[in-house]
Amino acid sequence: MPKAELKNYRIATSETARDINRRIVLNMIRRYQPVSRADLARYSGLQRSTVSSIADHLIRERWIIEGAFGHLPRGRKPTFLHLNVERAGIIGINVRPRETTVALARLDTSFIAQFTIPTNGTADEFVARLTERVSGLMKSHSAISVEGIGVSLPGRVDIQSHKLVFAPNLGWRNLDLKTPLEQATGLPVELENAANACALAEFWSERHNDNVRNLIAVTVSEGIGVGMILNGQLVRGSWGTAGEFGHVSLDENGPLCNCGNCGCWEMYASNTAAVRYYQQFSSPKKHLKNDRAATVAFRDILARAKQGDPRARETLDRMAHYLGAGLAMLVGGFSPDMIIVVGEVTEVWDRIEAIVSDALRRHCLALAMPRILPADVTAQPRLRGAIALILQKHFGAP
Repeated sequence: MPKAELKNYRIATSETARDINRRIVLNMIRRYQPVSRADLARYSGLQRSTVSSIADHLIRERWIIEGAFGHLPRGRKPTFLHLNVERAGIIGINVRPRETTVALARLDTSFIAQFTIPTNGTADEFVARLTERVSGLMKSHSAISVEGIGVSLPGRVDIQSHKLVFAPNLGWRNLDLKTPLEQATGLPVELENAANACALAEFWSERHNDNVRNLIAVTVSEGIGVGMILNGQLVRGSWGTAGEFGHVSLDENGPLCNCGNCGCWEMYASNTAAVRYYQQFSSPKKHLKNDRAATVAFRDILARAKQGDPRARETLDRMAHYLGAGLAMLVGGFSPDMIIVVGEVTEVWDRIEAIVSDALRRHCLALAMPRILPADVTAQPRLRGAIALILQKHFGAP
């Protein structure tokens, strides 16, 4: 084998095995807590002595704590183990075209503090303002040891350079957000596309059973993003740009997209598309050329639809149709167990679910249809996905 190819291989050592076992045990404690050492051995298949050694080490490192005693008919009473959620904090950042949310969370992803800042100015101005606010958050909670910073972005991150290379709805290219944050805080920073972060958040949420190995998250906001977990692994592709289905053209004669193409999926099924539809329904002879000039926000359309506005309802119906038509690409191409839809549009899921499903069935030849579920918007999946980027460095994949 050529030396160049040998560089891609690593020999497993005893330390590698210990690290893998440690992550398995720590993740199982997180998932099944309160849990005894005996149950951990049974769940993991590891020797009882191995589990006890790992648990003792995790207790010394303060990752876990011992709790109450269990009850057995006879023999020694087991001691239950719990995740020490107060051990450390994680900073999550969710960047969106209009506003950015920053949160400090515990190890169980519950929030300690949270704030938003506008995503405006030049990219350099925004990065400077963000690093200043993150540094201030750490100083105001100096008693908490922060493990790292996870960032969810509305664009694709190059896995080699760690730069944001493709974010048409932000107008940023080749932006280095990692280096300034690391220099300002001294913490490791992990960057990920928002859709990928949402897919991770779903796996970390434990909402689904172990049989879900192929899950797709579709984020519907100013644009459309797709994050894919196939065979239990997050799909990034060679450069980290896999999943850009929002910029697959459905009609080359369609509206001009910020990416430079015409008729992209997100030009028909995103919040931005809904704003355009509503304007056209309100003034049929006036076609809005600049979406940013719209005087109505997507949240206004949602509110008006809930109040019975026929134009708002027709807007959401059209958006839902194209959402289902685009999902057909994903179902036909990847045959997932489940598709999670993330975004404000899920607030009216009871209205649009049937439209989405009908359009999907009519555009797809798949023999089996996946479950299509709305994400829990109140759980802030983009933000929790950013936090999961740091969690998985210690806990491993869910």
